[in-house]
Amino acid sequence: MTAITKSKSNADVYQLRRRQETITALMVTSVAIIILLIYLMPMGYALVTSLKSKAQTSEVNAPILPSTPRQFEYDGETYDIMLVPQEDGTIAEWGLVQARRRGASDFIDPENPEAGIIQWEGNWRTLEKAWEPNVQWDNYPDAWNFIRFGRLLMNTLGYALVTMVGMVSASALTAYGFARFRFPGKNILFLMVLSTMILPPQVTDLPKYAFFVNVLDWGGTWWPLIVPAFFGHAYHVFLLRQFFLTIPREMEEAASIDGAGPMTTFIRVILPQAVPALTASALFHFFYAWNDYFGPLIYLAGNRDAQPISIGLAEFNGLYSSEPQLILAAAIITMILPLAIFFMAQRIFVQGIVITGVDK
Repeated sequence: MTAITKSKSNADVYQLRRRQETITALMVTSVAIIILLIYLMPMGYALVTSLKSKAQTSEVNAPILPSTPRQFEYDGETYDIMLVPQEDGTIAEWGLVQARRRGASDFIDPENPEAGIIQWEGNWRTLEKAWEPNVQWDNYPDAWNFIRFGRLLMNTLGYALVTMVGMVSASALTAYGFARFRFPGKNILFLMVLSTMILPPQVTDLPKYAFFVNVLDWGGTWWPLIVPAFFGHAYHVFLLRQFFLTIPREMEEAASIDGAGPMTTFIRVILPQAVPALTASALFHFFYAWNDYFGPLIYLAGNRDAQPISIGLAEFNGLYSSEPQLILAAAIITMILPLAIFFMAQRIFVQGIVITGVDK
């Protein structure tokens, strides 16, 4: 009898724990979904607005979803349909034929036009328009054609890919040297490399600009943006060094016994093991180059054919500031490629971030 009672008690405790774990999981999931929705609100607003018409974006009382004002054709003329309150508390949808500042305005019932003109006493400006769903897909091809998207995307993609290859290659070589080789002053040099991340960009921008433009005469070209990438960056050096330290030295020792030199070991042993970290570093720089604005702005001034998408969007924003639907449509088009690349490489990217943050 005692054994049966204990088994029932254990079963109740187990069910209670499972119930508590389920409730906790639901609460955590709910909080995560709420936070996610808050972060996605600007993206949702941009996507919805990019599908609206210009009239809707400028209308104060327009609905949130893409819509257009309902209209009614009468005697060859097109009139807006308004929501007109009635004496019995109902709302009638009538076409505004003639609006007057004072006195009764003329309306017509679209469902019964044979009844003729209906006069309504009141200020017609206080009335709201009747809207119907209407998605403006034409905003995307219009935005694409207005700012030469094809050329801008090719310029940006070329800039991002070339500098990504140079940045990852140079940073990986430098990180391999700091992670595996012993030489005098290694720690001091590594601290000096990391200290470059502390320098504000404003300290180095002016000397770099004077050197590239006045000395090398590279103004209006891609060289001031591409060449520095082939010397690496302290952030990527640190990221890759942390990963290289987690790779067992026994693998390199086995390669050296087989006659492999340092460079062969780096290419055939280290790099295949460091794919997650290399992917993370490559994506970090790709997104940075894709969004880079200040560098192309100062070095590519006067050469519109070489400008990337960031400069093109800024110019488009200035020219079409009265049409936010086109501006947001252009921004959505710009985000498609980086988002696609991120989602395709998400697993490797996250794995690289996790591993490089752990010092085994």
